This record gives sequence, C-alpha cells and structure tokens, in this order.
Amino acid sequence: MEIVRSLAPGIAQRPVVLTMGKFDGVHLGHRQLIGTARDRAHELGFLSAVLTWEPHPNVVLRPDHPLQLLTSLEEKTDLIAALGPDLLIIAPFTEETKATEPDAYMAQIGAALPLRELWVGADFAMGRGRTGDVSSLMVIGRDRGFAVGAVSKVLVGNQPVSASRVRDLLVAGDVTGAATLLDRPFGLRGTVVEGDKRGRTIGFPTANVQIRPNHVLPADGVYACRVYLNGVSLPAVTNVGMRPTFDGLRRTVEAHILDWGGDLYGTSLLVEFLHRLRGEQKFSGIDALVAQIRSDADTARTLLRGAA
Repeated sequence: MEIVRSLAPGIAQRPVVLTMGKFDGVHLGHRQLIGTARDRAHELGFLSAVLTWEPHPNVVLRPDHPLQLLTSLEEKTDLIAALGPDLLIIAPFTEETKATEPDAYMAQIGAALPLRELWVGADFAMGRGRTGDVSSLMVIGRDRGFAVGAVSKVLVGNQPVSASRVRDLLVAGDVTGAATLLDRPFGLRGTVVEGDKRGRTIGFPTANVQIRPNHVLPADGVYACRVYLNGVSLPAVTNVGMRPTFDGLRRTVEAHILDWGGDLYGTSLLVEFLHRLRGEQKFSGIDALVAQIRSDADTARTLLRGAA
C-alpha cells in the first residue's frame, strides 16, 4: 500500500475507486466500507484508495470537546493497510478544510486522482456545514464524472456499529463488547518507561506503558491481556488506573507479564485487552494486595489459556 500525505495533483494515474472517512478504530463498519471499495476496484481493474484526515476532524470542528481516540494515526494506518487497498491518502484537516464547500473539495480530489467511484457510509457528510451528504455527492458526481455508492451501517445487537459506541463500551470496561464491534481485541501501543518500581518489590514487576494522552483507555480496573513484544504474544495481567493502595496521583497502564522476566525499558509494546477481571480497589495493606494479584494472575492464566 502506497501512502501519500496530501491531495497534490497527479498522485494517481489509473482510474480510482475511493472511500473516505475518519476511520477512528477501523471497526466492523469501516472494514465493510473499505472492503467494498477495494472489491469494486478489483472488479473494474482500477486502483482502490482510502482517504482519511489528520488530525481527526473533530479536533478542528469541536476544539472545546477533546476527543479520546481509539487509534493513533500509526495504528489506523496499519489496520487500513491490512485490508489491502492500493493507496492511502492522509489529507490535512485545517480551518480551511472546514470552510471548503463539498464541490470544491471534490474538485481537489479530482485533480489529485482520476476518480471513477466514491463509496461512503450512508450517514456520511463532509464539507462546509456538513452539506456534502450522499445525495449532494451524487449530484456533484454526475457533474464531475464519478458514481457514488453508500454502504449501510453494520448492526451488532440491532444497533449500528460506531466509534462512539466502541468508546462507550471501553469507558464502561466492557472490552469483550468492544472487541466484537472492532472485530479484534482493543489494543494500546506505547513505550515502556520508568515507574515507581513498586511492583518488583512485591514480586510482580510491571511494565509502565506510556500511552498518548488523547488515546482512550478502558475503565480503571484489572484485565487479562496479551502483550506483544517484538511480535511474540505473552500473557499478562494489566492494571489501568490510579493505584489507590499506593495513593497514586495519575492514571497509568501497568502490565505484569506472566511467568516472564527481563528488562523492557524503552521497548514498544502492544497490550491487547481480552477480559476484565475486576474494578480497581484500595487494599488494606501490601499482603492483601499481593494475595489479590496472585488470584488475578491465576484467573488470567486460565482465561488466556482458553482464548489461545
């Protein structure tokens, strides 16, 4: 998959089937949309392309309402690449973009590539005042020589799959429900940094994973996870939260890799959340905490053995 970071004229020469959207999380609905455009391109002998924006449009459209993202740009790029499009366009989203009329923005796209089909979600809207909905894009397409197709929402539990629904499930601690909508376990990527090193003093050393501040976290609590270290999957128990037993002052993500030892400082880890074991709680002392961690580790081993 080729990646370009602008809508400069002439980024593609062959006819293109394009889909565009925010694609935060690359959930089941996004996967269906990108797959539809990819398959249509293959049928027609055209290039398949995906257009997304950086930063996430809501950063510009709603600056007073900070958005917690499901995926970083790196994660989103990797997930889109796995779906097999030929081209990914990461276009800038600015105040100018916000003010651009839909027809003018489609003209930019038309100058960048020979667009023949555009596929979007049924509730898609873009351009100034979000006036570029499916019906208006069809009119623009007739004038500019491309067809427009709309893909219906994917339903799970009789409700549409959406990034906001995934966020709500994660905030509630329902990582298994979120995984159903994502079609994969929810994951966090980050670099292992130094913490207060209390875990090693009680026999349970943890990797303190530094997560981007605008990335959504699951609800505070303890989870059975898979940690990926250099592509190798390892079972782990992960605590998300404030560590109230130690009077913590900030939320952290700390993973204890089961039955493993080694130095992880500076290492990049992917932590996938498979099961929520319990909420975070304050214990009466270190002995009670250690006993609970041992119990959590045993439960995680059983759950992860079954998952494997």
